Order: sequence, then C-alpha cells, then structure tokens
Amino acid sequence: MASTRRQRTKGAAGDLRPSGVAPTAVSVLSAATGARVDLVGPVAATTEVTGVTLRAQDARPGDLFAALPGGSTHGARYADQALAAGATAILTDPAGRAELAKVLGPEDSCAVLIHPDPRSVLGPVSARVYGYPSQRLKLIGITGTSGKTTTSYMVEAALLAAGHSVGLIGTVQTRIDGVALPSSLTTPEAPTLQAILATMVERGVDAVVMEVSSHALALGRVDGAHFAIGAFTNLSQDHLDFHPSMRAYFDAKARLFSPGSSTRALRPIICVDDEWGRRMVDVVRADRQTTPTTVSTGTVPAQWHAGPSTVDAAGVQHVSITVPGGGHHEMAVPLPGRYNVANALTAVAIAAGAGVPTATAIGAIAGVAVPGRLERVEKGQPFLVVVDYAHKPAALQAVIATLREQTRGRVAVVVGAGGDRDTGKRPMMGEIAARGADLAIITDDNPRSEDPARIRAEVLAGTRDVESGADVRELGDRAEAIREAITWAQPGDSVLIAGKGHETGQEINGVKHPFDDRVVAAEALDALSAAVEEDR
Repeated sequence: MASTRRQRTKGAAGDLRPSGVAPTAVSVLSAATGARVDLVGPVAATTEVTGVTLRAQDARPGDLFAALPGGSTHGARYADQALAAGATAILTDPAGRAELAKVLGPEDSCAVLIHPDPRSVLGPVSARVYGYPSQRLKLIGITGTSGKTTTSYMVEAALLAAGHSVGLIGTVQTRIDGVALPSSLTTPEAPTLQAILATMVERGVDAVVMEVSSHALALGRVDGAHFAIGAFTNLSQDHLDFHPSMRAYFDAKARLFSPGSSTRALRPIICVDDEWGRRMVDVVRADRQTTPTTVSTGTVPAQWHAGPSTVDAAGVQHVSITVPGGGHHEMAVPLPGRYNVANALTAVAIAAGAGVPTATAIGAIAGVAVPGRLERVEKGQPFLVVVDYAHKPAALQAVIATLREQTRGRVAVVVGAGGDRDTGKRPMMGEIAARGADLAIITDDNPRSEDPARIRAEVLAGTRDVESGADVRELGDRAEAIREAITWAQPGDSVLIAGKGHETGQEINGVKHPFDDRVVAAEALDALSAAVEEDR
C-alpha cells in the first residue's frame, strides 16, 4: 500500500483527529514494540493504520483498535464493531487474541498485534501513528493534587500574551486555536491525547499546557508524550481508592520527574510549600545532572519566592516576588487565598521557563478567571456566594480559611462527597466543614452508583466530635441545599458551594443529570430577591 497521506473523516463530537495522517505499517509498530503480528483473513502483512482508538464505537476506517483487558470485560469482545466501522488492525494481549476467535467471523479480515501488556505500549504506538506530535510542540505538563487547572489557565494566558498559539488540555476544557470543547478526563487516554496534540500541530499551535493526573501517569496515558516542562503544585489526600497509599500516589506523580522515566520532563519546576514538594526536589536531583526550578510562598528558600500578600477592596491580592538572580516584581493575583499566590507564582516560573518575559506573564495573570474556582455568583445580593471545585480535604480547608479571612460576617458551606471514590476522605470533609463554617449543609455531590444517604452519613460522621458550635444540617437534594444556604445568609456573610465547581451535570446511577451549581445559585438569588420585593 502506498504511503500517501490519508484524509480522516469526522467522528463523534469531541473526538478530535488531525485531517491528514501518513499511514504507518503494522510491521513498523510490531518492530517498535516487540508485538507479534497475527493475520486474520485475507489481509496482507503490509496493512497500514492511520488512527488509534480505545472505543470500538469510535473506530474509523484505517484505525488500530486497542482491545485491552478491563475490570469487567475484555475489549476484544467488541472487535467486530471496530472492524465493521473500518478498523484494519487490532492491538491486544494473548487473552484478547483468544476472545477474537469467538467474535470474528469468516468475513472479517485484520492484522492483530499481540503484546503481553498492550497498555504499556499504547502511548508510544499512538504517538508513532500520529507522527510524534509532542516533539513538534512545547508541551507543558502540570501535576499535583490541587491547583492544576488554575495554574494551567494562568500559563495559557501568559503564553498567549507573549504571542504564542496555545492549546489547553484539562479538567474544564480542551481548547484548540480558541475553540473550546468539554473534557471528561483530566488527562485523555493515550490515543485521544496523541490525536489532539496532532490536531493542534496541524492548526498551528506551538505550545500546549496540559493537566497531568496521577491516573494518567500510572496508566500510561501520557506515555509517548515529550514534555518540555513539567511542574508540581502540591500533594494532599485524594484518589486513595486508586492508589494504595500516599506514597504510591506520590510515586505516580513523580513519573513526570524521575530519572529513567519515559515521561520525565526536560525542565522540572517544583513548588516546595509542602513536604511532598521538597521530596519531589530530591527525586529530580537523584541523577545529579538536573537542577529543578523551585517555587515558594513560605519560609523555604527557593529561586522564585513570594513575600506577604495584601488584599485590596476588590479582593485582588498584591504580592512582591523575588525571581532568580534576585530581581523583584509586583504581582497582582485576581483570585483569593494564599494557595492561589502559589499557583500564580508557579505559573510565572513555568512561563519564564518557556521563554515568556516575567513582566508579560505577570500582566497576563492579573486578568485570569478560572471557571468553578472561587467563582462568584453575583445578583446584587449583600453577601458573597462562591462556587468552588474543592472536593478533597486540603482544598476544602484552604477555601474555607480564605473566606473566613475575608468575611466580616458568617460562613456557610454546602458540601458532599462523590460516590465510587476515596471513602477515607468523607469524614474528613465533614469535620473540616463543621470546624470552619457557621452553617454546614451536607448534601449530595455525584453519588454515581452508591447510595447517596450512605455517603452523606459517612460525611456527617466527621462532624460529630467537632465542638465548634456550627449548625450542621443534612439535605440530600443539592438544589434545595443551595437554596437553604442562600436563604440563611445575611449581609456580610459568605456562602461556599463546594465540590462540583465547573461541572454541569450530577451523576446518579449511571445517568448524568443537568446540574450547574452556578445556575442553581443564581436562580436561588433571583427567587430570594423576588420574595424580598414582594414583601415590601
């Protein structure tokens, strides 16, 4: 088959692919991965592929279908769907090859790549098929428990201000050349990621900012990606349903920085405000050849350092920062909380590492707004209402502390916990809410497949031994909980709606129902205003 560039057809919404891909022979992928090739039906050994997919229903003509083992079923059971859609090859393991014999008929024809651990080679295979797009970009990866999204938005703004064409891949959005698309995973699976990066290259993007989750690093989603810069924000308890311990969670994050790691970033930037950041510095220095760039907002010495911050009447933080070499700049941070000073300073350090002048980065960050991160809901009310994504203990504690500092009245918190996730943090969330707020309403987050009442009970258990005098209430209906908190508020108070942030759905028993905390809060404020007018 001639190696001509093949035009791709448009797939499902959000399934981004480059419009033209040079075919790659299955024999090339076999040689690169050590996978054995097995031919099914009258297919030639010169079979080529022009795309990769993990989902049979998303397969397109010329695709390699990655049929991987799963928790409840094997992807090979859906191979007939992928071939019917035009897939020409399958990547699987020996168990998957046995499954293929059950689902493929005599009319089916394809090349099968058999590897003992196909997930471990899926990233490099996807990168090869799409022409190693990350090597043609300045790819910036940001990892950590909290702050990834905010820092990413700030870095994106700094790069745009410096004249770059910028892509963004993260929890809230994937943006390509100014076009925003929803994101379902913080870091997409390897085939999707490499296709997105290739699409960005095709559209003239020269720098990409990407949130890199611990799941992505542990599961190989970013294998095959070449990171010019990697940054670490912090680490606190989260995802212990997936990682067996905090150490394992840290080790997954460290794959972006560890010597010998295939995903190690060329330039590491580490915030050393917590113990885990200081440990990450040790990881980077293990090979004695790489010196990390360090960031600090506290007492730990670092190349980038932020002094004390002041807050103006509009809620903007002002802070003097010291840069490598000893120079000083004044930085305005439009988001409240000392942790956002750390996010902003890390963003400036990343931008500087990418060649952006410090003054340009600082100026761009001053105007950044991040969806669902201490996002205000304003309807002219005499109290503050904010929506925040805080869904882990440390993040919730930091947000409540920030509001408490800036509130002359009382603080209400509406919070819950997600189902099918780390159960150990549930009582911690309840304790933090009861200890820090005057009113804590425990409600539903995304119950997923779990019993919502059971989740609420586990969150409430953490409130029982707290002697703060907080009014603790349970109200499962999240909309009702938001309305109750807003009705309770008086002039000078603050209402925090925590846990879902930018999300526009609530997942219950496998169904995602439309739900946006910001919309519900705005409607509650309108109703409150109408009731006040009626009483006059």
